[in-house]
Amino acid sequence: MIAIIDYGLGNVKNVQRAVQYLGYDTILTDKYNDIINADVVILPGVGHFKDAMKAINERGLTNILKSIRGKPVIGICLGMQLFYQWSAEGNVEGLNVFPGNIVPIQSPYPVPHLGWNNLISNQTSLMHDVYFVHAYQAEMSEHVVAYTEYGTKIPAIVQFNNYIGIQFHPEKSGDNGLAILNQALKGGFQNDQTMAGN
Repeated sequence: MIAIIDYGLGNVKNVQRAVQYLGYDTILTDKYNDIINADVVILPGVGHFKDAMKAINERGLTNILKSIRGKPVIGICLGMQLFYQWSAEGNVEGLNVFPGNIVPIQSPYPVPHLGWNNLISNQTSLMHDVYFVHAYQAEMSEHVVAYTEYGTKIPAIVQFNNYIGIQFHPEKSGDNGLAILNQALKGGFQNDQTMAGN
């Protein structure tokens, strides 16, 4: 069972449809027992970082989401950003399961970063065009599995232990996005093939 966290913000139905299309059973939930008993946990998100953390805190989900071990926990778009220590979007602390911060995109190109961009990775299975919508980004680090170039390097897939972040929308990125999502659901991406040094 895949538990998709419903905390009142995000494209939970679109993510649920994509996961079901891949053949998995899903539940939309904010309940402790559902999260603990799930095989995989997904934290979607669309909107403002501060509002999302407020909703997560009010539902008592913070400690649960920070303490999951032994199974994949996947953050999508804003959900990925919530894994980090702090965000400039609202000047607020995140879940702090990833080292590093969320900062405004500094690019000569228009922001928000909106549209299709190619992934750059050591893993050829990840090198596809995918669909982005965001104005803030994670800092580059040794945990980056794939990134995109948009006048600056933007982490697109990150992994730290069992936590996996996907900045783009796999559910809006066609078959390639679904294949990447499926890989994340099965445990993610090899940490020895991150983009360290880039």
